[in-house]
Amino acid sequence: MSAAPASTLKRTPLFDTHIGLKAKMVDFGGWNMPIQYSGILQEHHAVRAAVGLFDVSHMGEIEIRGPEAARQVDYLSTNNAAKLKTGQAHYSALLYEHGGFIDDILVHKISDTHFFLCVNASNQEKDFEHIRASSRFDAQAEFASDRFAQLAIQGPKALPTLQKLTQTYLSGIRYYWFTDDFVDGLPARIAHTGYTGEDGFEVYVSPDSAPRVWDALMSAGEEFGIRPCGLGARNTLRLEAKMALYGHELTASINPFEADLAWIVKMDKSEFVGRRALESALQSGIARKLVGFEMIGRGIARDGYEVWIEGQPAGWVTSGGPSPTLNKNIGLCYLPVAKAVPGVPIQILVRDTPVDGITVATPFYKRAKG
Repeated sequence: MSAAPASTLKRTPLFDTHIGLKAKMVDFGGWNMPIQYSGILQEHHAVRAAVGLFDVSHMGEIEIRGPEAARQVDYLSTNNAAKLKTGQAHYSALLYEHGGFIDDILVHKISDTHFFLCVNASNQEKDFEHIRASSRFDAQAEFASDRFAQLAIQGPKALPTLQKLTQTYLSGIRYYWFTDDFVDGLPARIAHTGYTGEDGFEVYVSPDSAPRVWDALMSAGEEFGIRPCGLGARNTLRLEAKMALYGHELTASINPFEADLAWIVKMDKSEFVGRRALESALQSGIARKLVGFEMIGRGIARDGYEVWIEGQPAGWVTSGGPSPTLNKNIGLCYLPVAKAVPGVPIQILVRDTPVDGITVATPFYKRAKG
């Protein structure tokens, strides 16, 4: 299938900024997005060693308001939204009744009657329709993507970079908490989250504020060697940290237990969409599970490549590629549960040629604390 003409692709509020920086632009799920600026390797290493800035304004936002907003979010998602405190966020999922993923999401509790969901770009309309169709409590959903731009500032120097632009004491925001304040004098939601395996923040601002905040962050991070970063580095960073990507590790045919995400499913809470299917899966036992691997032979595993064990097809690669940090070729794949453990010899069919690999513990990379 050929890519859509650039003129028909959606643009973020930072499109002109990317063009001015001579970014290489690509079709990403119908959005005209930067895949790289100076180069994926340079951008990747900047985030691991210092700080990088990403435009993630293509992501979607959905707000749920009403007297029973907490009950509604709890019914729609797998994690326990009722236990969130005001100003806290968590990772969760929207499921179909059969237990497969509609999407993986971030849920933010603004108040007892107001929740803010960040959802994947290509799923935002689908997610919103599902939420509206599945409503059973006194709460209303609002499609809010047009009201937000989102910038991700990631890396060990993300905090001192952002701190220059806000009076909020960033060190006081715990991981997966957020606050509403100002960045460069503009209203912003500052969330201590990320998708790179490094420390960092997601900054939500109005679309017309995004270019100014981007420029301010680039200036604030100049002393630390900040780089603008594209989707290429975002993918290599999240893979090293074993952070799932919808459409790869997560699909409508995969449930959270198979995806090694049992920790975002709270079976001890009240009814939620997909619960019965997950109960059946637990009773019958899951047949496959996500596991990491490293290539031993010369070759790069790519999404969709077959995985063989002892001469027989056993699974498939969901994500794969070179790890700039580890200088190894790594990947994630689904294998039978008994084989989805570290130390199992595997072969990846790379252009129909079997190449040796071995399953390994994940995450591949974990940042040092402190």
